[in-house]
Amino acid sequence: MSKHCEKVAVLKNVLVTIMCTLVVIAVSSDSLLAEAKGVAALSYWEDSAVAKTELTNYMAQITDENSASYIPVEDRIAVFDLDGTLCCETDPVYFDHELLVYRVFGDPAYKDKATDFEKAVALKVVQYAETGKYPEELSNEHGQAIASAFSGMTVDEFIQYVAAFKNTPMNGYTGMTKGEAFYQPMIQIVNYLQQNDFKVYIVSGTDRLILRGLVEGELNIPPSQIIGSDETIVSSTQNGADGLDYQFKDGDSLVLGGDFVVKNLKMNKVSAIAQEIGQQPVLSFGNSSGDYSMAKYVVTGNKYKSLAFMLCCDDTVRENGKLSSAEKMLNKCNENGWIPISMKNDWKTIYAEGVQRK
Repeated sequence: MSKHCEKVAVLKNVLVTIMCTLVVIAVSSDSLLAEAKGVAALSYWEDSAVAKTELTNYMAQITDENSASYIPVEDRIAVFDLDGTLCCETDPVYFDHELLVYRVFGDPAYKDKATDFEKAVALKVVQYAETGKYPEELSNEHGQAIASAFSGMTVDEFIQYVAAFKNTPMNGYTGMTKGEAFYQPMIQIVNYLQQNDFKVYIVSGTDRLILRGLVEGELNIPPSQIIGSDETIVSSTQNGADGLDYQFKDGDSLVLGGDFVVKNLKMNKVSAIAQEIGQQPVLSFGNSSGDYSMAKYVVTGNKYKSLAFMLCCDDTVRENGKLSSAEKMLNKCNENGWIPISMKNDWKTIYAEGVQRK
């Protein structure tokens, strides 16, 4: 080989080495940039929060097309519980339970029309608020009482009713309405996922229509991505006819039919995800036993890298924490490989500025 050819070969090798180095630098820079964006986007989270580190590292991997963990945009799906995961769970009871108590005992347009069943269920809610003991049968009874107490109301009227109720003050806080009781660090999580092309669903035990009214204006999640417990919806002139025997016609409107269909908790959440989303999500966020099945489903046999996060209600100063429940959840996370989120230690703030617990 001539000296000229040798010089050309050496030059080619140098150029190849430089190009490879630039590619590595570019890929590393992209990963570092993704992590940096995550840190900035999650400013309400302590830097020491393991959950924050896990999520930002995960995002850097699954958005990197050169990574073995890359997830195509169409498969980036995250599911969130609502109560105790995205917003305050009990103050002193669930939002939808408070709604029933108001409808039955406080609403001047309805309280004199409330049935004995609705009053009995609402009374159980009041007793639950006083004792802290949740009757096992209350989940389904509450669903049926909500369905019957609002029967005949149009879908839009019901959502507007919920929207009006959420503007009432929180019981245990100053400077915040019920509709504003969303956890600021979790709002950042939702925004962060959406910025990284995730499709975010809420999968909750709360009535689907109540969810729509509560979430509207608080989170950028469309009604089609909200899954909850269900009640019947019928035509305003259907008059009890079976849906197979009735045709929707001019002048009809959609109204609540008065019957409860399903409580969307535990295994029912997994079934709803399969039916309504049709894909296995890759991220799950929950906070209670009602979310165990959803978390397990997301991380079991998934073709993509998947994670499940669980909130631990361990903050008794800024929030309505319960240490025994927090410890139980932490143990469950350790048993199942789920990532715990400490409301006390991981969050710089919980609610918006100016909010204080009474």
